[in-house]
Amino acid sequence: MLVHIKDIIKKAQNGNYAIGAFNTQDLEITLAIAQAAVAQRSPVIIQVSESAIKYASLKAITHIVQTIAKNQAGSIPVALHLDHGKSFLSVAECVKAGFSSIHIDGSDLPFDENVNLTKESVAYAHKRDVWAQGELGIILGKEGLMKIEKRELEMKDCLTDPGEAAKFAEQTKVDTFAMSIGNMHGMFVGLERLNLARLKKIHAKVKLPLVLHGASGVEHGEIKKAVKLGVRIVNIDTEMRQAWATALRCALQDDKKEIDLRKILAPATAAVQQVVEEKMKVFGSAGKA
Repeated sequence: MLVHIKDIIKKAQNGNYAIGAFNTQDLEITLAIAQAAVAQRSPVIIQVSESAIKYASLKAITHIVQTIAKNQAGSIPVALHLDHGKSFLSVAECVKAGFSSIHIDGSDLPFDENVNLTKESVAYAHKRDVWAQGELGIILGKEGLMKIEKRELEMKDCLTDPGEAAKFAEQTKVDTFAMSIGNMHGMFVGLERLNLARLKKIHAKVKLPLVLHGASGVEHGEIKKAVKLGVRIVNIDTEMRQAWATALRCALQDDKKEIDLRKILAPATAAVQQVVEEKMKVFGSAGKA
């Protein structure tokens, strides 16, 4: 069933566990996420990015999530969230479409500009009973790693400053806070080491549910430690994509004459479901629905 994100995050706060926020862009991935949530009896956040909205259209992907939440998830709580909205327009459109949470990402802007954009989005969302997530710090990915290799950036300069985080949270009135503590967008196994000491300082100053973006590739032990230090939402996308693509290639290779898309896509959907179920166990949300 579709619920407001605040219902499941407040329970996670009280229970000291995290909720998985899993990205979707189509029917099959949404089904995999919902089926995993049912199998694990876990509340879940299904989120879409601006690129997913461009691919599937806002109305279509919203209806897919709403329909599956109602008819496939049953009594399992499902929240719909905008991931990495870069403009006020994206925020407004998703709020109007029925999202209960939006992420306004001004992290690539100077601090004051980030605050202003976030405040505007938060005010709009709150007037319509929608939660808002803000972000401070540079969460690296392939492009960011290239900049580090070229010495244009230092890793320490990308991490969220605890003092600035406190100011940002106070000035913007966000409901959830995303930070950079060594997490990266993409899969960089061995390179992604969470700065738990930095997280502890942020948690001490920002009394909000914390969000860990770019958790694909982070060791499960580190994620569990981060959850104990206040992380209440963990974002997963790349690991799901990898599982999907690998299973799809195998299915096509196993029977090159198969043209029934249901048979071709079913193994990929199952592979994504397996990843999501595993993450729910790690985050501590399994059995909490």
